[in-house]
Amino acid sequence: MAITRSTVVLAILCFILIRAELGIYGEDLHMDAAKNIDCGGKCNYRCSKTSRHKMCIRACNSCCKTCSCVPPGTSGNRDMCPCYASLTTHGGKLKCP
Repeated sequence: MAITRSTVVLAILCFILIRAELGIYGEDLHMDAAKNIDCGGKCNYRCSKTSRHKMCIRACNSCCKTCSCVPPGTSGNRDMCPCYASLTTHGGKLKCP
């Protein structure tokens, strides 16, 4: 079974599309995706299990707008969004839930 020129071209195009879809092709794609984040939806899920829902939503939305990122899940995973994890209050406590 010989590899034809069209097979190689098709493989290269697939590779480029996959890289672009995953956001590893360039910084421009990553920045555009970050600007279009749904802070309301992500923060609503992030704060879904907290006892102080309104306070959590307010803090999360503020952090999301600043960082354009919300870690996945309802808690933890702060390493997925370093900016979100580094924001602190005036008292030095972590700001983002």
